[in-house]
Amino acid sequence: MNRTTTNQIPPIFLKIYYCLWIIGIIPLNLYAQKSYQPPYFEDTKRLTKIKKAIPVIEELYKGYAEKNNFPGFVFGVVVDGNLIYADYTGYTDLKKKTVVNTKSVFRIASMTKSFTAMAILKLRDKGKLNLDDPVSKYIPQFAKVQTLTKDSPPITIRHLLTHSAGFPEDNPWGDRQLADTDVELLQLVEGGITFSNAPGLQYEYSNLGFALLGNIITKVSGKPYQQYITETICKPLGMTSTYWEYTKVPADQLAHGYRRLNDQWQEEALLHDGSYGAMGGMLTSIEDFSRYMALHLQAWPPRDEADNGIIKRSSLREMHQLGRINTLNAQYKYPSGRLCPTVSGYNFGLRWTKDCDNRVSVGHSGGLPGFGSNWSVLPDYGIGVVCFSNLTYAPTGAINVQVLDSLITLAELKPRKLPVSSILEKRKNEIIALLPDWKNAVNSGIFAENFFPDNPLEILQTQSAEIFANAGKVIKVRELMPENQLRGVFIMEGEKANIQVSFTLTPEKNPLIQEFHINAVKK
Repeated sequence: MNRTTTNQIPPIFLKIYYCLWIIGIIPLNLYAQKSYQPPYFEDTKRLTKIKKAIPVIEELYKGYAEKNNFPGFVFGVVVDGNLIYADYTGYTDLKKKTVVNTKSVFRIASMTKSFTAMAILKLRDKGKLNLDDPVSKYIPQFAKVQTLTKDSPPITIRHLLTHSAGFPEDNPWGDRQLADTDVELLQLVEGGITFSNAPGLQYEYSNLGFALLGNIITKVSGKPYQQYITETICKPLGMTSTYWEYTKVPADQLAHGYRRLNDQWQEEALLHDGSYGAMGGMLTSIEDFSRYMALHLQAWPPRDEADNGIIKRSSLREMHQLGRINTLNAQYKYPSGRLCPTVSGYNFGLRWTKDCDNRVSVGHSGGLPGFGSNWSVLPDYGIGVVCFSNLTYAPTGAINVQVLDSLITLAELKPRKLPVSSILEKRKNEIIALLPDWKNAVNSGIFAENFFPDNPLEILQTQSAEIFANAGKVIKVRELMPENQLRGVFIMEGEKANIQVSFTLTPEKNPLIQEFHINAVKK
């Protein structure tokens, strides 16, 4: 996204506002309301650099497919809402030697779960349900379910969304329930459920939980789950090659699934759609799925533009937050060998990871007999990758991690830059004017009521005098680096040493300085 948005005020008007504000003609709150600027990509050649890296990306993907003996493989790169690159190798049907293409339809398995979560949030946004409603409100049979302990809380929709209902991990079993009917799903609930954990305490991946969410969507929306997803998400996005029942897919587009046994290819029987479709039943193409990825990427950054999409941008960003922590890997290494500890978890139908470089990625893998898939986006970088294979539980996550890391390195990508808010810039200039002697600081009107009780003036004067004396003449003040709208840090370059100043403002209508730190730093 470019820095300029439809609601952005031209810089010349911002300067006029700033001048009028300084002399007191325009009130602070009016200026603050008009001057918010969303983060933006500073590198104007960013897309060109990404495209130059594509030959390396192609080599990585195709080499990985060959190494892992994928029957067929399709992959793509999404940048700023567009599928800028897609390619493929192998076959969708080994017997007929049907070559994969970007319109080939693969079963994406658990990548379906984020569609289910999105549907729940859409219904929440319309006031049709609450995430903390008990499941029994929508599935009466659940009222008789006995949890692990008598003091367990009621299982809620939020528990199902975050895999924290207390159900056991059920990947091998759950995969084979795909074609179960709604009646069979409810019979399972009526017959009693065995729990591995007390609800609300532990993350444990549950396909059953998402099948129950699908049932809730059906009851609340008044439409079958699959119909609701198709009508309210897929069709509005232009996903015209997305299906639920494999028999509906044009034969020349359908990817057949395979397993490798005794050095021979064995075709997997395709599973029919059913009540567990909400956990992993979707079939789609790279071209279609890239539209869905674009929707997620376009939720960032928060901004004032009209919000007329199929779901609120804020709800999409809510999906991208950490809901339930899973692992902390202090020894994680990127494929390049770079050590980079990571923390990961799950929220609403999406896996979430933050690494040692503060990179946040969200996405999901998918695996069913005959298929393996993965997608991942980095919201702060505006990029995402996706790949599908027709090999049983194909390990597709690792290559996407490698490709994203390679793209960032090769294209020298940086996250969006946060512009300095007008109030931060104003307070910075007022701080500079007071340093180093703090003359008239108490009566300046820029400090909060807590400031001088927490930072005695005499100590501030002594500390600042010493730091400035050691730094020598200040020759340059660098640009303020904001952490958010009300906190930032800047460097004053001295002849002998640099001075770092950081400060935080209050949440008042007229934000004042509540915290301040000054330190000498090496040049």
